[in-house]
Amino acid sequence: MKYNWQQKDWPHFQYETEAVEDLLYDFAKRTGRISGVLDGFSESEQTEAMINLMVSEAIKTSEIEGEYLSRKDVMSSIRRNLGLNSELPASKDKRVEGITDLMLAIRKHFTSPLTEKMLFDWHTMLMKGSKGIEIGQWRSHEEPMQIVSGAIGREIVHFEAPPSNTVSSEMSAFIGWFNESQITIKKPIIRSAIAHLYFETIHPFEDGNGRIGRAIAEKALSQSIGRPVLFSLSKSIERNKNKYYDALKSAQRSNKITDWINYFVQTVLDAQIDAEQEIEFTLKKAKFFDNLKVELNERQQKVVRRMLEEGHQGFEGGMNARKYVSIASASKATATRDLRELVQKGIFEPIGGGRSTRYKLLV
Repeated sequence: MKYNWQQKDWPHFQYETEAVEDLLYDFAKRTGRISGVLDGFSESEQTEAMINLMVSEAIKTSEIEGEYLSRKDVMSSIRRNLGLNSELPASKDKRVEGITDLMLAIRKHFTSPLTEKMLFDWHTMLMKGSKGIEIGQWRSHEEPMQIVSGAIGREIVHFEAPPSNTVSSEMSAFIGWFNESQITIKKPIIRSAIAHLYFETIHPFEDGNGRIGRAIAEKALSQSIGRPVLFSLSKSIERNKNKYYDALKSAQRSNKITDWINYFVQTVLDAQIDAEQEIEFTLKKAKFFDNLKVELNERQQKVVRRMLEEGHQGFEGGMNARKYVSIASASKATATRDLRELVQKGIFEPIGGGRSTRYKLLV
């Protein structure tokens, strides 16, 4: 069996878009609608919405690769780097600082052409604190670059990338294609889908290819719509990452990639729908606090803010007395009293009863 890069027509991808034309139209319509909604936000509300989506992307693109970062640390790092809370300390987790730097760089320089230096800079940011790997340069090891799973001695090879000695020329061709495709491929998601697949196939770095590949997909979308994307592609992918890996694996067997295009278009649209809900939730959250700030004590405000950080999908498992004690640093008696008050004020709704009682936030 030959991989796509070993075939005579590499990298001339062939695809049909008939099955997704309605979705592509829906994407364009929703893109306009999101811009309109944001125009009605205050500057602080726009910033808040952007930060929440960046935090989601940073966390989820890392989770896809099996790295689990503190949401609080990522949020603090982004806010500090944007100059909003310069007093916040730098995270001790170098991975947090690295992915934060990458998220901000993608958005700040989205209009700039892709270059080898840009990719090396991204890799250097992302691999901050990593040891034992080549950083900020193409891989050079002689052994095959393989995607494998399974126990040692019983590994299953899912994909093997082009050999290291061809990476420089492959990436030169990719970078040329990427910059030219801004003119030649008019449909934003199609360009993004091909860019991600093309890059992931070359797999040019020793580590970090998935995260940088998703950053490239985001850059392609941002350039094509004329502003940084306002959704988390990785959040949509992570929701069913096995489907993502299966679609990618299948696409790397042939340069006829219609199935990959279909998968990717639906994934982007799902991310966009989720972002619309997140943006609407940001507005509701701002109004919620404007109305209730004076009614809540400091402990209650802290707990409610922590719940709201989880976005429109809600606080996993709901709030309970044990979690309240931990978040608010309160005694169990104080937590019980605070929770009862929040129910009386119509802010919390109890679910279940007795020791298993949990609370849903009514926003």
